[in-house]
Amino acid sequence: MENIKPTVIDLFCGCGGLSLGFTEAGFDVVLGVDNWKDAIATFNRTHKNSTGLVADLFKETPEEISSKMGIKHIDVIIGGPPCQGFSIAGKRIIEDERNQLYQSFVNFVAFYQPKAFVMENVPNIISMGQGIVKKRIIDDFETLGYNVVYKILLASEYGVPQNRRRAFFVGLKTPHSFTFPQPMSENPISSEDAISDLPENSIVDGTLYAQEPRSDYQKMIREGSISIYNHETTKHNEQTVNVISLVPNGGNYKSLPKELQQTRNVNIAWTRLNSKKPSFTIDTGHRHHFHYQFNRIPTVRESARIQSFPDKFIFLGSKTSQYKQVGNAVPPLLAKAIAQEIMKYL
Repeated sequence: MENIKPTVIDLFCGCGGLSLGFTEAGFDVVLGVDNWKDAIATFNRTHKNSTGLVADLFKETPEEISSKMGIKHIDVIIGGPPCQGFSIAGKRIIEDERNQLYQSFVNFVAFYQPKAFVMENVPNIISMGQGIVKKRIIDDFETLGYNVVYKILLASEYGVPQNRRRAFFVGLKTPHSFTFPQPMSENPISSEDAISDLPENSIVDGTLYAQEPRSDYQKMIREGSISIYNHETTKHNEQTVNVISLVPNGGNYKSLPKELQQTRNVNIAWTRLNSKKPSFTIDTGHRHHFHYQFNRIPTVRESARIQSFPDKFIFLGSKTSQYKQVGNAVPPLLAKAIAQEIMKYL
């Protein structure tokens, strides 16, 4: 008898980092929903057995999406609703209309009553308002009959070459409490392990690899791919290149002469990756972080590697859009670790 895979809907899916992790862990992601066309274009290109739907979850209800897509039953709901709507005054949450996106996630769980849900968010959601936001989230899902746990996970402990911290709430429709996966790697993957085989200069999409993988991580990330995409470098002006060149591997603005230290007034300015350590958090494409060796910011492909996206995962849209898609995503290897653990409970 054929083994039927548990089904998943990914809300606020972006380009599909969470979805990819769940797919790799043996789930069937039937639907990804996001209101951003570029991200859904990438999602549809890279998740061949799923449907990516452009929809505004401010407006569309679970009932409408269920009837439009013909999806009546679902095993797991995953996603990262934007939670900037949680404004706090004193000891209470002020209802902000932006909260409807979080509320939409709750409504989908209420409508489908899946066996499990995973909600991902920024780490400070746990401490906001001395914990009242966290309590509200737990209460909302416990009311629906879920046993809810939460934890902040560090991506570099799960094979991702990046010290990215994310909060996860996991609810199970059983008396059991979910146990988060144990950290996997004693030796975190470094930036160099992740990107040292990629060239200094831009290459045309579809260019074959010019060299062998230099690490086990590179071997893994290249699986199913024979060529490189999304590796277009940024041309910095001469002054910027000169300043970057003064910063050593793993250094930052403090490595610069005094008169240059204030040229960008953010504390993360002029930071180089440390080739021997995991990267700091790759975000949506600001221009303060530089390659550990080359005098430029990382390319979209290098950023994707640092997020643990495989090379066969190709990003669509403008370069700015691609950076944002990569930066907004949950690292697929972190998602996979959670998904594998959830599989044990289903």
